[in-house]
Amino acid sequence: AARAAALERYEAFKAGLGFTGGEASTSFEFLVSCSDDYTLFLWQPGESKRPLKRMTGHQQAVTHIAFSPNGRYIASASFDKKVKLWNGRTGDFVATLTAHVSAVYQVVWAADSRMLVSASKDSTMRLWDVAATRKARGTLPGHADEVFALDWSPDGRMVASGSKDRTIKIWKC
Repeated sequence: AARAAALERYEAFKAGLGFTGGEASTSFEFLVSCSDDYTLFLWQPGESKRPLKRMTGHQQAVTHIAFSPNGRYIASASFDKKVKLWNGRTGDFVATLTAHVSAVYQVVWAADSRMLVSASKDSTMRLWDVAATRKARGTLPGHADEVFALDWSPDGRMVASGSKDRTIKIWKC
């Protein structure tokens, strides 16, 4: 039953991207890579050994990247204090999210792909509503040092964060 449910979700995901069951199974699979040369590359490894797109815009090293669970967006974090959103299928630039005052280390999507949280050297996390991309929905302060790790709870109601201050905090969102 669990396998059938997973397969159903997988087929629904493919259909949501515009692909039907008759197409090659790799035609919708994408990979994104980032580097300390300030760039990202979007790949379609089942189709080509060459990248689809070189994505530029960060002014310092890119530290972390994450596809949204629905595959529509890619979020990138950078030492340039910014989070950038990209189209998950084309690699086109969507928006820059600015609110951190120091390097951004990690970005993590909520399971429904509507919210994004970022962790920073400035000891805060920022909560972003992707529909209102220009402004942080909120700041999650409280750590005494850099925030290196974070993740959403499976139900999307809480975020856990880990910091250099040797604490783990759980936030209700």
